[in-house]
Amino acid sequence: MDDVLIVGGGFAGIWAAAGAVRTRRAAGVADERIRVTLINSADDMVIRPRLYESDPQQMRVPLDRFLGPIGVRRIAATVTHIDTAAQTVSTVERDGSPCELPYDRLVLAAGSKIVRPTFDGAENLFDVDTMPSAAALHSHLQRLRHRAADAGTWTALVVGAGFTGIELATELTERLATVAQGRPVRVVLLERAAMVGPELGEGPRPEILRALDETGVEVMVGTSVTSLTPSTLTLSDGIVIDTRTVVWTGGMRASQLTEQVPGERDAIGRLRVDEFLRVSGVRHVFAAGDTAAAGAEAGRIVMQSCQHAIPQGKFVGVNVASDLLGLPLVPFVPNPYVTCLDLGPAGAVLTTGWERSVAQTGSDAKALKRLINTKISPPLDDADTILREADHRPTRQSTTSR
Repeated sequence: MDDVLIVGGGFAGIWAAAGAVRTRRAAGVADERIRVTLINSADDMVIRPRLYESDPQQMRVPLDRFLGPIGVRRIAATVTHIDTAAQTVSTVERDGSPCELPYDRLVLAAGSKIVRPTFDGAENLFDVDTMPSAAALHSHLQRLRHRAADAGTWTALVVGAGFTGIELATELTERLATVAQGRPVRVVLLERAAMVGPELGEGPRPEILRALDETGVEVMVGTSVTSLTPSTLTLSDGIVIDTRTVVWTGGMRASQLTEQVPGERDAIGRLRVDEFLRVSGVRHVFAAGDTAAAGAEAGRIVMQSCQHAIPQGKFVGVNVASDLLGLPLVPFVPNPYVTCLDLGPAGAVLTTGWERSVAQTGSDAKALKRLINTKISPPLDDADTILREADHRPTRQSTTSR
């Protein structure tokens, strides 16, 4: 028996598992020929791109309802060490028991984490990076209605005007107004660069600015946070703002587990991979999702997004199984790059290509965004449907939220 070991239960990890099972079955070999195992510390897969929405606790699906029907073994544990020479992964299970798992092929799909700042009072920040942190923000907003109002009760600040920051700020106007029950609210979007959405380019910016104005979000650019208390925020230009709610949406970095693989990494810690998503120079180790600096069209590198993680997972699943079966590996081919940015009650904006040309706005784009948010959730319970969706070959142009 050969072991495919997958680290991570996000979009890339689950689709890598399904892709490997699909390839094994298509080759007509017995299930016992290749055992597929997925390691994840939590029981649920979090629909991370939707954690900016209200009631984030609903944005998850049980891993066993995806993995169980297709015969993938799941281990609920935390990975502590990867030994690429011995081809083993060390874990700690929930009861504290250590375990060492061998692998013949390893897929590192451990995702990424937000880069938290170190200024004074940073421990008072909220974020929407994980289910617990998004749930903490949601609970905090609900509790505001029960506390004695002061100068900053109904003022929320979002730090970082990138994809997540814009989506969260426009959504917060309604979320905060709901708990304020008629009291005036203030939402401020902060960005240290000189413009909103610096990495989004000029294409969608007019539509983004229109939406921020329409939803009443104040924009402050060219400034950054220097300190924070439970009731005030101080900016680099000396302005002090009374607030009880500050949400950080700063940059992302690949899982620290990438540092245990002796491969080359990019500026945000992602492992450089070849066209088959195999870690460059590291035998029997593949990477997918936010841990992989994979090539895209026009010489680009993929973004850290479910748009790229989902197909990467399917391709890497094909390739680890094919590698063990002596079959040809399949070069990763990403879907055409698109984005669909949620703008809260002001609608959404759909862009195409790396230059992000605007293709759709307003209510039409909002309807598409809602459809996307539904479709990124994986199918459950039915093995045939799951394995059919695990096909790495695109049947139509795929659009995902980011």
